[in-house]
Amino acid sequence: MNNADFRASIRGIIAQGFTLEGLQTLDRYAELFISGKLVYQRFSPLEQRGCAAGGETHVIASLLAGAEDSSDSDYPSTLNDFQRECQRGAQQEEYIERWARAVGCWTECVDELLPNMLGEQIAEGGEAKVYDHGATLIKSIGLDYFIQPILALDRISLHNVYFPETQLSVICFGRDAEGAFKIIVEQPFIVGSHVSDDEIAGYMAGMGFELKNARNWAYASPDIYLSDMHDENVLRSEEGNIFVVDCDIRINTPELRAGGVRTLSTDVYFVSE
Repeated sequence: MNNADFRASIRGIIAQGFTLEGLQTLDRYAELFISGKLVYQRFSPLEQRGCAAGGETHVIASLLAGAEDSSDSDYPSTLNDFQRECQRGAQQEEYIERWARAVGCWTECVDELLPNMLGEQIAEGGEAKVYDHGATLIKSIGLDYFIQPILALDRISLHNVYFPETQLSVICFGRDAEGAFKIIVEQPFIVGSHVSDDEIAGYMAGMGFELKNARNWAYASPDIYLSDMHDENVLRSEEGNIFVVDCDIRINTPELRAGGVRTLSTDVYFVSE
């Protein structure tokens, strides 16, 4: 199977309404992805393993989001770039929601489900609500920073590569009371103290990242851009280890204007079957 055949297969599964056969095919693609036999050219090999670490639900959602392949010519010329991005995001949301409903990993109102299941909400940030789940945290992540689900799903893959001690696993998807799309993830609970900006800068330099903008705590390498690396998102454990529990992390493309060299692809190739 080549890339064109794969994309046609995914589009067919979507068009046919996620039949039992289609769902079985998606499961098979996820297995091939996780085993490295389906190579997703968006990612380096290590990043693909980070995507796999998010679980099969995360892998399938990433492949479905990548099936949205509209070009600018598919949209009315009156739309600006932001409006086109929103339309792409809405299409990706639709694909993921229809699949998630078919396999039972969708919830109608996460605002009601998570408190009823987990109890106390312990934190809220710009794009996530955090719930106490004992040894782990459950986070309801929105698309405020990303607009397109595929970019929010990339964030999970990249986080798992660079910060594996606080790995994110995708549980399900849903919408809040206002109808906003949410990704529900689980993460280890870390007890720690805050780390200073200077210490964070030293930590990031040791990982090969350069400070790009102190105002939004942004760092970059030619491959990766990340921001929100402030003292509420970076903790030091009692043992002195540093843990990054949250940040905005992306594939660094030239459009981000931070010295990025990457391109965003959704093409695949198969090593063997």
